[in-house]
Amino acid sequence: MNSVAVCDTEPIAIEGLRSLLESAERSRIVAAETSLADGMAAVEELRPSVLFLDKSFGMQAVLDWLKALRGARYRTAVVVWSRLITESEALRFLQAGAAGVVRKTASLETLLSCLDTVTSGATWMDEQMITGSDRAIHHLRSPLTARELQVMELVEHGLKNKDIAVELGIRTGTVKIHLKHIFEKTGIRGRYGLALTGLRDKGLIAPLPVAM
Repeated sequence: MNSVAVCDTEPIAIEGLRSLLESAERSRIVAAETSLADGMAAVEELRPSVLFLDKSFGMQAVLDWLKALRGARYRTAVVVWSRLITESEALRFLQAGAAGVVRKTASLETLLSCLDTVTSGATWMDEQMITGSDRAIHHLRSPLTARELQVMELVEHGLKNKDIAVELGIRTGTVKIHLKHIFEKTGIRGRYGLALTGLRDKGLIAPLPVAM
């Protein structure tokens, strides 16, 4: 049985999650906190399998918290959840160290799938966030060059154009040209879609379930 901690700004959301997980009899809530400081303390003391973390604490505060937790090398898998999370926000959470991103409106089946995935060591994203970007990069209109592959790799790690330029020793304008060619060859729209697709193809994000 998975041990689960919750760090949320809304006590009612905590109780709702507790009720859902207890009904499935596969997980138990070992801590319920309403501040980031108390959430970190719960992780340090109890080392739960999974921590559900509310995005409502603030984007930057959650990102900083995730990076701090990753630096501490705890094995707790963090799932960021909220009623609304955009594709770009989801990617930033994953890059900061989150193991999963899911909406609070998700079904019990989805929550349990998320738990199973992150506790197995894989990464989970709500399928509604990534369906539009679900295009395998091996179905290319023409092959990517070695430089384009380097640019794509750095995009996956969250680097901005100016940082990619410094890393590769090229101009920012050249990075933009490479990205334009990558988008044209892959048919993917936007750098977030590109990063998510790259993570998917590397097996770092669990594949979407097959519709029956």
